[in-house]
Amino acid sequence: MTDYGISDRGLGYTKELTSYLASLSFDELPEPVVHECRRGLVDWLGCALAGSRHPTIDVLMNVLAGVNQGTSVSIIGRETKFGVFEGVLANGQMGHVLDYDDTHMDGVFLHTSGPVLSGMLALAEMRGLNGRDFCVGYVNGFEAGVRVGQASPRHHDGGWHLTGTLGSIAAGAACSSLINLNAEQMVYALGLSATQAGGMQQNRGTMSKSFHAGKAAQNGLLSALLAEGGFDSSNEIFEGKKGFCRIFSKDTDEQKLTDGLGKAFFISTNGYKAHACGVVLHPIIDTAIGLKSKSGFSANDVERILITGNSKAGIITGVKNPETGLKSKFSINHAVAVAFTDGVAGIAQFSDQRANDGELIKLREKVHFNTDDSIRVDQANGTVVSKNGKSVSFKTLHATGTVKNPMSDASIKNKFLTNAEMAVGEKCAIDILDLAWNIDLLDDLRELTKKLS
Repeated sequence: MTDYGISDRGLGYTKELTSYLASLSFDELPEPVVHECRRGLVDWLGCALAGSRHPTIDVLMNVLAGVNQGTSVSIIGRETKFGVFEGVLANGQMGHVLDYDDTHMDGVFLHTSGPVLSGMLALAEMRGLNGRDFCVGYVNGFEAGVRVGQASPRHHDGGWHLTGTLGSIAAGAACSSLINLNAEQMVYALGLSATQAGGMQQNRGTMSKSFHAGKAAQNGLLSALLAEGGFDSSNEIFEGKKGFCRIFSKDTDEQKLTDGLGKAFFISTNGYKAHACGVVLHPIIDTAIGLKSKSGFSANDVERILITGNSKAGIITGVKNPETGLKSKFSINHAVAVAFTDGVAGIAQFSDQRANDGELIKLREKVHFNTDDSIRVDQANGTVVSKNGKSVSFKTLHATGTVKNPMSDASIKNKFLTNAEMAVGEKCAIDILDLAWNIDLLDDLRELTKKLS
């Protein structure tokens, strides 16, 4: 029989998933999972505070100010408040604009925290919610976003930016959880989140890429509030004949929606960025820094730099001659050149100024990238050859910040302070760090949100 129509398939995956999410309590979260909530919140807040100073956010804020209708949500890093939907959009975008925020890589490439945290922080500020429920919502955002991504394994191949699509679903689950929607309401909230999902990879290197994170947060928050108010949607939004998995992926693995629920938590396999650019560049950057340190060569000594990595790196970051800082975050040539020259690849290395630096442009032309899919996406090999013929090689087995080479708590905190201080100063940054690191102890999250602007 032809598989047309929208009649129920009766598989029950959406209902089973939402029943679990709606019933999860803080007491069921192991301490390491709660600790990952602390780490993720601190890391993302630092990225958002630093991102609040990016020119992209000035453009966004100027436009939003003309349509803004309220003052219920603090704008991170700015001495102002906007209405809830304008505010969550701005905060979501600034958390992703530097491409410095966390990335989950367990079957999906998803910047989960941006949509999830900006949506939940807005709700928490509006309603005075507590940190324990916040942690549950954070965990549930990862569960929903990653599981739907794994159930749609060809999703990324279709050109979708997963932070826009899966991020919308993750934010919907997180916000629904935070305001304690029941299982039926959460079904509707995720249906509403999924039907709004969007974001195209074509927009990498532009202001629009980080806009996806803000829109996902806005989608998720609106969906939770609509479901709370009685708005409905499909009961089979993921596995349905015309549901998310079938629309967004040529292949489906719908059992992934519910396999192993409660046995482990996807937030535990989150990754954090040591470098301010696309995550597939990170093993390549680690390799370039290793080549610099091991060889002792200056940029002027270099005849050529040979890098070998997974094909995804070339597909996602194939901009050879970026002319803007945003585009340079998706350039293997720039990333290798600037990391080799500076020995780091932070915010400053991906600015408009460095993208157009004459010496870096010369070195970019000496970078050659080869693909080898026997090499994992978190791995890279490299060789630098000097003008006098001497060569030095270096291998990165696991990129810094990945699960098998994690950033320490101290590194997460130091990254936060470096990022936050440029927006709010040292004292305020330390105060925010203390509150965020103890998120599960806060009875009213407005203690934190009032420090953010």
